[in-house]
Amino acid sequence: MKLTEMQVLELSRSAYDKGEKPDLRGHNLSGLGLFAAKLSGADLSEADLTQTNLGAADLSQANLSRADLSHASLVRANLKGANLSHADLFNATLSHADLQGADLTGAVLYGANLNQADLRGADLSRAVYSDHTKWSVDFDPVQAGAIYTRST
Repeated sequence: MKLTEMQVLELSRSAYDKGEKPDLRGHNLSGLGLFAAKLSGADLSEADLTQTNLGAADLSQANLSRADLSHASLVRANLKGANLSHADLFNATLSHADLQGADLTGAVLYGANLNQADLRGADLSRAVYSDHTKWSVDFDPVQAGAIYTRST
């Protein structure tokens, strides 16, 4: 089911008002403008977030496992402690994002821009990346457990 920006924000607000966390798992949120959205702890597992603008969004502790975030903008997003295991981040922009302690196990990072992203304590075990993936100059993805795959 494709949701609108207003529906996402209302579902989130309603959940937080009840002391719960937003449940948006499996929903189609592709192409939405959710800049600076408050989605801390939300369940966005298996959600379609392709081309979604999540710049400056609070996604700390959110579950984004197996989510499709290809071509999404996560510039300056707070992803501290988020679960991005097996997420598709193909050509996603995560520059200046806070990914401290995030789980990126098995994530697809082909062409992703992680320049100036804070990856301290992030788990990149079995995450795959290519020549087109951009990292901060002081970050070693292989040492963090990521697997390099040559671009074709």
